Amino acid sequence: MLYTLHETGYYGATPLRLAALATRNFWSSPLNPARDTDFGRRVFATADLVSNLTRRYRQPDWGIDSVTIDGEAVKVRPHTVWSSPWVKLTHFARDMADMRKAGRNRLEPAVLIVAPLSGHYATLLRGTVQAFLQDHEVYITEWQNARSVPVMEGRFDFHDYLDHVREMLRFLGPRPHVVAVCQPGPPVLAAAALMAEDEEESRPASMTFMGSPIDARFSPTVTNRLAEERPFAWFASNMIYTVPPPYPGMGRRVYPGFVQLYAFMSMNIERHQEAHLRYLQHLMEDDGDSAEKHLEFYDEYLSVLDLTEEFYLQTVDYVFQRYLLPKGELVHRGRLVDPGKITDVALLTVEGEKDDISGIGQTQAAHALCAGLPDALKADYVQPHVGHYGVFNGRRFREEIYPRVRAFIAEHESRFDKSRAAA
Repeated sequence: MLYTLHETGYYGATPLRLAALATRNFWSSPLNPARDTDFGRRVFATADLVSNLTRRYRQPDWGIDSVTIDGEAVKVRPHTVWSSPWVKLTHFARDMADMRKAGRNRLEPAVLIVAPLSGHYATLLRGTVQAFLQDHEVYITEWQNARSVPVMEGRFDFHDYLDHVREMLRFLGPRPHVVAVCQPGPPVLAAAALMAEDEEESRPASMTFMGSPIDARFSPTVTNRLAEERPFAWFASNMIYTVPPPYPGMGRRVYPGFVQLYAFMSMNIERHQEAHLRYLQHLMEDDGDSAEKHLEFYDEYLSVLDLTEEFYLQTVDYVFQRYLLPKGELVHRGRLVDPGKITDVALLTVEGEKDDISGIGQTQAAHALCAGLPDALKADYVQPHVGHYGVFNGRRFREEIYPRVRAFIAEHESRFDKSRAAA
């Protein structure tokens, strides 16, 4: 019922949205002699804010057409190289002629960035991708919005997610590198453990976990405490709704993206209100640069997707309530998952000092679980002064975190090359 009410509200606001758009266009028209007056800017700013608050925020574009490598502009073309109904594996192919101009004549390490399936689209990692493109062949998971997947395609749960990660690593070939950002940490570690136990050729050469809830018992945050305080039945009864028509996935039971978005925004509602008031003021003052930065942030932040009922509830149960992986109790397709079986997959954990979603220690817990790894293959880094999003985006990520990840991958790519040559 809530999903239907949400959609009714959106369509019910259509007259207001159209009126706001018409007003905005009128007061921004170069043919309007009053558009640069104080009154004109105020009306335009108000109409623009209303139109933005009532519009549909769809999946953003990547907007990555080129990357600068050693001073040379290298063209980039994102395209799908593997897919299922639930995910697209996108490769950001760099132009080889431009790469040669930049002095890059050898094949660079393949890196699979596993984006979170937790409400936002993979484009939230745009800055992450741009950084990795400087030194790697970059692939990223683009998870599908559950409301866009017809019911006839069946279920998609935690175990299916794990299987998809394994399939994509196999697609990339021998010993790729994997980077898990936030939510994917537990299933990616589990996938690596199973591949290591099976001695698969495509098991990762290295795995990097960034702000991931490997063991959510450490430094519990507001999100963790909510999962602990509420019984599992509460989540099943209050967080799951049915997709209404006209979406392709109508009838599917989902955890709607807008529910999670409202929950996140309510945690910092005053900050969001102040941001929109500042945006209104910037428009009135004709400060286009500041207003554009606001739009760029909220175009991404307000674009959300739905999760299937089974994936969401299993994640709550496995990761945030029963802690199955760190307790050694996670069973996948009848097999016990044991990260201790990992012996030659290098491990790097990255955390933010001020992370209020995955607290300090939750990601570091991977080191204790990977007891079979020698210390020489382990590294840990805590970035001062950053919160959750600063772990994988922003200036400190580009200048302080990414160089460490790059050096770690290069070190273990070299190790793999040497072992392959010896063989």
